[in-house]
Amino acid sequence: MTSAGIIQRRARSHRRFIFSVALVALAAGISGCTTTDKTTTGSIAPAANGTTDSLPSGNFDQMNQEQLMQASASLGKRYEANPKDRTGALNFATVLRMTGRSDQALAVMRSLAIAYPKDRQVLAAYGKALASTGEFDAALDALRRAQTPEYPDWKLLSAEGAILDQMGKTGEARDLYKQALVINPNEASILSNMGMSYVLSGELATAEQYMRQAVSGKGSDSRVRQNLALVVGLQGRFDEAENIAKQELSPQQAQTNVRYLRSMLSQQNSWSMLKDKKQPKS
Repeated sequence: MTSAGIIQRRARSHRRFIFSVALVALAAGISGCTTTDKTTTGSIAPAANGTTDSLPSGNFDQMNQEQLMQASASLGKRYEANPKDRTGALNFATVLRMTGRSDQALAVMRSLAIAYPKDRQVLAAYGKALASTGEFDAALDALRRAQTPEYPDWKLLSAEGAILDQMGKTGEARDLYKQALVINPNEASILSNMGMSYVLSGELATAEQYMRQAVSGKGSDSRVRQNLALVVGLQGRFDEAENIAKQELSPQQAQTNVRYLRSMLSQQNSWSMLKDKKQPKS
């Protein structure tokens, strides 16, 4: 095999490993949450903020699993009584996704999109539901239909970028993050998505730069700081990663997360893979 072929093969293997660590670690360890939102690269599901272009808020991200299940039961009854109740259906789909029932959330949103085919908020939520089940092409179509070119929504641009990142279209994704940052400079969620984009391509030093900007950016929250802990840990600075995690989690949870990350990085010599940035000799 040629030197170029070896480099390409290693690059693909490196990206697959980084992708699995970033998403699996966040789902099972670092994030402390049960699901990931694929419209936020490598991060956990964001809270809706109630604006016209996002899901109505029930402060669901502040709820534990028992509370989310109770909310799901209540919203499920409301939805059953009136499936075309726009706010109720949007909230129901949000909670379903947060409790790992992405297929059911998609069914709810598909019905709502039929009832409200031109509603930007519904289309945006439908796109997120599609992304959660891995239907990326359809998700992009829905998000783009929700977008208005003359008044672009930075949240939709960032969500679209996160999906493109997971499709391997890194350049297109980062262009969208840059567009979103022009509209809303120093927004933590966009900077975090950009950081995770560099995590997925194995450029960990650059990823850390963006994550540190995100931590001090507008709207920074626990999820962003946990992403920073992940990036620091991926570079082998486990004590530092644990200290960052302790700001968000209990000491026991932080230790568990770092042990999990160490375990992931020790598998199949993957830590050496991360550290090896030199091109092989021909």
